[in-house]
Amino acid sequence: MRASPIQPTVDFNADGEQHGFLKLPHSHDGSAWGAVMIPVTVIRRGEGPTALLTGGNHGDEYEGPIALSRLASTLKASEVNGRVIIVPFMNYPAFRAGSRTSPIDRGNLNRSFPGKPDGTVTEKIADYFQRYLLPLADYVLDLHAGGRTLDFVPFAAIHLLPDAQQQGRCEAAMRAFGAPYSMRMLELDSVGLFDTAVEEAGKVFVSTELGGGGTATVESVAVALRGVLGFLAHAGVLAAREHGGGETSGDTARTTTLLDMPDGTCFTTSEHDGLLELCKDLGDTVKSGEVIARIYDASRTGVAPVEYRARRSGLLAARHFPGLVQIGDTVAVVADVVERGIPVATNAATSVPVTAPVSF
Repeated sequence: MRASPIQPTVDFNADGEQHGFLKLPHSHDGSAWGAVMIPVTVIRRGEGPTALLTGGNHGDEYEGPIALSRLASTLKASEVNGRVIIVPFMNYPAFRAGSRTSPIDRGNLNRSFPGKPDGTVTEKIADYFQRYLLPLADYVLDLHAGGRTLDFVPFAAIHLLPDAQQQGRCEAAMRAFGAPYSMRMLELDSVGLFDTAVEEAGKVFVSTELGGGGTATVESVAVALRGVLGFLAHAGVLAAREHGGGETSGDTARTTTLLDMPDGTCFTTSEHDGLLELCKDLGDTVKSGEVIARIYDASRTGVAPVEYRARRSGLLAARHFPGLVQIGDTVAVVADVVERGIPVATNAATSVPVTAPVSF
């Protein structure tokens, strides 16, 4: 296979703090010899594990880009054992456009792996991560949220894996993230996912869904910041960290609730276009058969709404956002509650939260 056209302006093997770009040549009407410049930070000190931290896999999700931009500007090599690679805006064209997919080729990066070095811009980005960055990493954290069309309770997530030992390592890292919720997530279609590429490479992988609606809140960013530090501490990469601010210090007692998505009955899919009325809020308890949404015909009045009922009992973990839906949209996701109130303890060495060891 041909080499990637992407060239880094940083040296991944050099000690210290480097801030540069993954430079992807891109000729277009506005710049004949232009390039897509994807920001990257590498912080390294000596030998040790490597953590790859990514955000902006989808361009309309902001907790990851905010938390990782903040980390890139504050983390020092003296705080690190090993290496941290930070890419806050993986699909940089999509991020700049504020859209889920790239405005250049409409590519959804999280459906483009393993990518192609001679493919579209999005496929070239996927190929570089697949063949050049993943081999460097021991631990991978990919920060997601719901973007403009979904909203979630804030959770860290893993998938069910065929390798029990790898599954256990991923679960431990998810618990170390210390989000309010921790999810064993079901993907309706895992083909082309960055998640799948990382897991098939045998790495420790954690993803998140930390909110949505195409924005970020003070609390969702705080969850991301705490989680990133907890993940790095668990990986053994974060040697020490002095920081202020209650949002990252882990100085209050917190807990996580363990959730599971065992099968497709967790999902409620719209079979109609119209105006959406959610009958439950995120985090509410849902009973099987209970009305969780109504969809009104927005083309005329006097027509009774279509009712959508939950196909299982559990907790409302995700919902469509905003108020208009189309046929095929996911209206709601109901997850099983495995256990509530798992303590999130504080790691004294780093002042970041890690959860008690509880398995699904």
